Amino acid sequence: MLHKALKILAIIIGVVALVLGIWLFISDNVSLIAPMLTITYIVFGLILFLVLIFVIRDLLKGDIKKTLISVGVFAAIVLIAYFMSSGTEVVLNNGDTLTVGESKWIGAGLRTFYFLAAIAIGAMIFSGVKKLSK
Repeated sequence: MLHKALKILAIIIGVVALVLGIWLFISDNVSLIAPMLTITYIVFGLILFLVLIFVIRDLLKGDIKKTLISVGVFAAIVLIAYFMSSGTEVVLNNGDTLTVGESKWIGAGLRTFYFLAAIAIGAMIFSGVKKLSK
């Protein structure tokens, strides 16, 4: 029942957004941008809310030990990346200053991405080699 209701709601929102988008494209009316942004914010908030509900529901149904181990491993990767990053104060092109902490978090985010990408690529290679060996 919930699935059907969400599907109908998604179709209605999609049709309204499509009509507003076509109307904006045809008329070049800038005043239509505000309602489209409002719809975007509402849909984004609704999606975040529903994702949180379903994630929490599935966490309570499933194996919480595996979930906590996965979250812990991810947190460990982020911490390793943070401590490996060096923060330096940087003056940006527009004259603003990027603080040491902000610079360190940017470096940590990049290193976390690199670590996770390397792990994913390694897992795909391992899986392919394992399939070939059987």
